[in-house]
Amino acid sequence: MGGLSVDATAEREDMLAAAAVKAVEASGAYAGSIFLRSRDRRSIVLAASCGAPPSLLGGWRRIAVSSPIPVAAAFRSGRTIHLAGADETARRYPQLAVALPYAFGSCSVPVGAGGETFGALAVVWAAPHGSDKLSKSRRRQLRAIASRLGASLAALRARTGDPLDCDPQAVPVETPAPSAPSVRAGLFDWDLLTGTLTGDDELCAIFGIDPGVFDDRAETLASRLHPGDRAAFRAVARVAAAEGRCTARSLRIREGEGGERYSTVELWGHVPKSGDERAGRHLVGVVIDARAGRAAAVAAERLRDGLFSLAPDGRVAYANRSLGQLLGIPGEALLGQCLWDVLPWLADPAFEDRYRSVMISQTPASFLACRPPDQWLAFSLHPGADGVTGRAVPVGQPPSAPAPQAAAATPAPAAAIPARLGVMYHVLQLGSALTEAVTAREVCEVVADQLLPAFGGQQLALYVVRDGAMHLIFHAGHHEGFLDWLEGMPLHAHLPGTETLTSGVPLFIESQQDLSQGYPGIPVGEVSSWAYLPLIASSRPVGTCVLGFDEVHQFTTKDRGVLTALAGLIAQALERARLYDEEFALARGLQRALLPHRLPVLRDIRTSARYLPGTSGMDIGGDWYDVIRTTDGVSLVIGDVEGHSIPAAATMAQLRSAVRAFAAVGHSPGNVLAGANHTLIDLDAGLLASCCYLHLESGGHRAYAVRAGHPPPLLRHPDGTTEVLDLEVGPLLGVDHSSAYPQTPVDLPPGSVLALYTDGLVEERGTDIDVGIDRLRTSLAHTRANSLDDLADRLLRHARRSSHRADDIALLLTEAKGGDTEAC
Repeated sequence: MGGLSVDATAEREDMLAAAAVKAVEASGAYAGSIFLRSRDRRSIVLAASCGAPPSLLGGWRRIAVSSPIPVAAAFRSGRTIHLAGADETARRYPQLAVALPYAFGSCSVPVGAGGETFGALAVVWAAPHGSDKLSKSRRRQLRAIASRLGASLAALRARTGDPLDCDPQAVPVETPAPSAPSVRAGLFDWDLLTGTLTGDDELCAIFGIDPGVFDDRAETLASRLHPGDRAAFRAVARVAAAEGRCTARSLRIREGEGGERYSTVELWGHVPKSGDERAGRHLVGVVIDARAGRAAAVAAERLRDGLFSLAPDGRVAYANRSLGQLLGIPGEALLGQCLWDVLPWLADPAFEDRYRSVMISQTPASFLACRPPDQWLAFSLHPGADGVTGRAVPVGQPPSAPAPQAAAATPAPAAAIPARLGVMYHVLQLGSALTEAVTAREVCEVVADQLLPAFGGQQLALYVVRDGAMHLIFHAGHHEGFLDWLEGMPLHAHLPGTETLTSGVPLFIESQQDLSQGYPGIPVGEVSSWAYLPLIASSRPVGTCVLGFDEVHQFTTKDRGVLTALAGLIAQALERARLYDEEFALARGLQRALLPHRLPVLRDIRTSARYLPGTSGMDIGGDWYDVIRTTDGVSLVIGDVEGHSIPAAATMAQLRSAVRAFAAVGHSPGNVLAGANHTLIDLDAGLLASCCYLHLESGGHRAYAVRAGHPPPLLRHPDGTTEVLDLEVGPLLGVDHSSAYPQTPVDLPPGSVLALYTDGLVEERGTDIDVGIDRLRTSLAHTRANSLDDLADRLLRHARRSSHRADDIALLLTEAKGGDTEAC
């Protein structure tokens, strides 16, 4: 949202938050999310959510448009994706089912207007019976909400210039689920004109602010909010001041200075009635402590059973004294934390998985866990819209439980905690991201971004095999000399980085002692544990991926299995990238060789040409231009062979040569394209091409033009009037041997400028090409430049700045000499 005014940003946030809430209410779901397209159009980014936090549903903040995820499919297809339950999800979207193997249904709908898609909206509901469909009427309501949101966003763009793209770094707007009944804990009075906020001592206590140093600014309170709730906080004031009505929001407030623990509060806003002298100036409200009612808390403290409540994201919102005694940790230390993050013996992903299952399927569940050395506890979880209520009681040892070992009395070190459920999401994200990575550098960056956070590593090095030796191609981490000794080592060397590759077996080294025993003399540096992963693709050794850990890391069976599987993904991606890099170098060299190195200097006209490759795929296409001297004048040519590949470029070269040959022997424009058409068909390349060809008579300003399915030329007259030339059009080249190409006479008065271009300059997804042509005509009419070269650069300025060009672009400008030709 960079570059927008604060008001425009706030207006967009309000639209998204309101739509997410309406979608959840209309569908009867417990969670809703809205994704907007990224600037490069390659992914969709989470912009707003309601109900369950994003972390509960996998934590996907950025999803590649090509990903096999329902919300991405809805965005790229423009269709509703309705999944009634777990069975249908597993059948149609197995990747999602692997990541979230719970009983839930979902519905994803595109968000857009006027044929353009801005993003997608998705809702999730509990489907404990395996198949709970969303009724047709509710699906219609959901589509209507998405359509209204799309129309509102389009109107916002028209008024403010908002591009409707979402920055992946932006914090999404979050609206929590409604909270349980609660009690008043503090008051505030906010002067909307001055921004001054006055609160009582209890309010300051909730926010962790010393009443003696409270600076009476709304920004002080806003700074304590969870980033996802700041938009809701601002909305309370905006709506109340504008409409004079009450609003209510559940917000998460950080406790204490610089802490990471949040409490949930409800903020009620109220503008006094008319006649009150403060009307329109003050926002009066109540902060309500939603953690627990005071009377209920007193009663809970008397029970021997351990009682607790968990927020939707799994963090402890309340814990009684008995729970602390059962778990061996004070209840206060649990607040704001996840049980599986605090207690090593609850760190098995199965326990976190049980909690997610309860929240997502909204079905109670229970499980047993052993607190070392031999204290067994029975946990029961009861879901609600705003979290989970839990109970823990001591039980005897289950008959099937293994006998406790003496070592169990010592808590396992934090590094030994098994991989979290989050690892699964990282694996899926890695696989999805690797499909988008094209070059070797992009593959390496994706691996570092996904692998290190998933397993808690601090160092990553990627070595590839070249000429029988190891060579570093990428390093991430703060130890600059990490694995320097492996550079240039031959594959037969007795080293962990080479032996894991020659044997094909991953090597996990958990301590410096283990490394020294297995490989004496190898420098250990500041790293304590290593994972050496062989990268083998199609039985070919590609290289070695090395993860390093600053602290001792114990690799569980699951860690080893996941890392081994990931090594195969990385190897395939690196091999594909290697082939791409080689083909890319060849392709760019070919592209440079096939286009004219320079244009001829001519007596009657000036010419200037530009070529921009696309930014995706092979960055090579079939666009070309040419200026050809003939015995009776000069020929101007621009063409486009379909596709973005070396075959397309090769076909373009043959077609360009054919056009030059037919022009050189004096054929008329229509016969030149007819001959080119025959040539393309005889090449049997399976490709079509468009072309525009003009022959300008020597010494005059009369030309004859033909079109083969190509966009029409533009002509700017000396007075600045610019028109789209209405030329007769023939079929594309390569369709039919009998195709004819009628020619149209064109006058080029002295001082006029003719523009030939390919569709990459005027075509935009979701927009009619005529709109793009008219936009280029307007630019040509109003752009002034000191020379024809400067004019060409100015016309391509926007295209050059674009980070995503789906097609390559060719532009050929011709200025007829005579008259005032000093300035274009």
